[in-house]
Amino acid sequence: MPDGSIAPSRRSVVVTEFTNSVLDPAAAMLGPVENGGTIIANTAPGCWGPMITPRLRGGHEVTTPVHVNGAQVGDGVAIRIRDITVTSTATASGHDTSPEGFCLGDPYVAARCPVCDTVWPETHVEGIGPDAVKCDRCGNPVTPFRIVHGYTVTFDDTRSVGLTLPAGAAETIARNADHYAALPDGSRQHSILTYAPSDMPGTLVRMRPFLGQLGTCPSVAMPDSHNAGDFGAFLVGAPHDYAISAEDLARHKTDGHMDIDAVRAGAIIVCPVKVPGAGVYMGDMHAGQGDGEIAGHTMDVAGSVTLQVEVVKDYPIDGPVLFPLAEDLPPLARPFTAAEVAKGQRLAAKWGVGDIEPLAPISVIGTAPNLNAAIENGLERAATLLGMSVPEVRNRATINGAIEIGRAPGVIQVTFLAPLARLDAVGLGDYAREQYGL
Repeated sequence: MPDGSIAPSRRSVVVTEFTNSVLDPAAAMLGPVENGGTIIANTAPGCWGPMITPRLRGGHEVTTPVHVNGAQVGDGVAIRIRDITVTSTATASGHDTSPEGFCLGDPYVAARCPVCDTVWPETHVEGIGPDAVKCDRCGNPVTPFRIVHGYTVTFDDTRSVGLTLPAGAAETIARNADHYAALPDGSRQHSILTYAPSDMPGTLVRMRPFLGQLGTCPSVAMPDSHNAGDFGAFLVGAPHDYAISAEDLARHKTDGHMDIDAVRAGAIIVCPVKVPGAGVYMGDMHAGQGDGEIAGHTMDVAGSVTLQVEVVKDYPIDGPVLFPLAEDLPPLARPFTAAEVAKGQRLAAKWGVGDIEPLAPISVIGTAPNLNAAIENGLERAATLLGMSVPEVRNRATINGAIEIGRAPGVIQVTFLAPLARLDAVGLGDYAREQYGL
């Protein structure tokens, strides 16, 4: 509001606005939404579209953050993902390379035109193909990224499968790219469908949509795709305006960019609050992705999302915790069946063991510049969260869980069965009960 006061909270907030790919805690938030309220958004594709749109400064195009009433620094926000629906009818993607001269240190953050030396140039599309994005000032093709091997894929009406297309079909779609991408009205990106890649036609794929970006606003202005320990490392000592120290990165980031395929409809994620009101944002919806996102990119799509948000007071760690769908848990981390518990009770009676401690699944996110360091980060966060030693977390993740890779180079999940009493102690036990019927 003009006088700086906060408007009355609303039961639901509909989001149609996007950032310029930078998450800035000084910028106005939408809302506020009430504690327990609903956020509904139409998200824009992430990755490739913003990557070929130099005026966007973060590699993605995420929704304007929403203020959650009652969320204070040091709290958490539990986000129930009620619905994710793909609205794009086609997308394009592939493995990338970054040509020299088209950026100031980082092509995701500071694209430049090497002819007129403009950083973040305004651009337009002329025709189709990999040189279609042209600088408004000098007319030069601006290509901070090129596709080394790529594909155009279209989806069936039920949004359950997709099929990669040959060159002729990809070019037909490219000529009406914004329509097939279903770009939201507020989106400012060029659609990657314009490039019309077609290197592996006739490949059938399954759709399993999820959000690559879902979280809370960092406490310093940060390019959205770099709000994580791996991509964020590229900001350390960078030559552009968003440079940061390693210490400040660790303090300010919230790890909203995870690319974890379990962040899908039905999951619950708890995110740290580092600015007043939390600033819940989302984007980078993917039609599907294998663990690790090893090509660097996957099928980025537009879609509709419905979230329910709830404040968790005095959240004890600085990163996200996920309660995935039971089917997304590693086999050893799934809740024990009644038959398994009965067998365990017989063992306990035989060997004089007291009560068997109730356990519940939890997945703690770790991020860092590489996977080994990300594992250490996840283990340390889990130990802090549950009040146990790192060696104990290692043991529990080994016999009752797994280390899962969200994204290379450095996003992981430490997933395991944790003592339910420990989850209760930090206010998370009821989310586990709700999710797994305990």
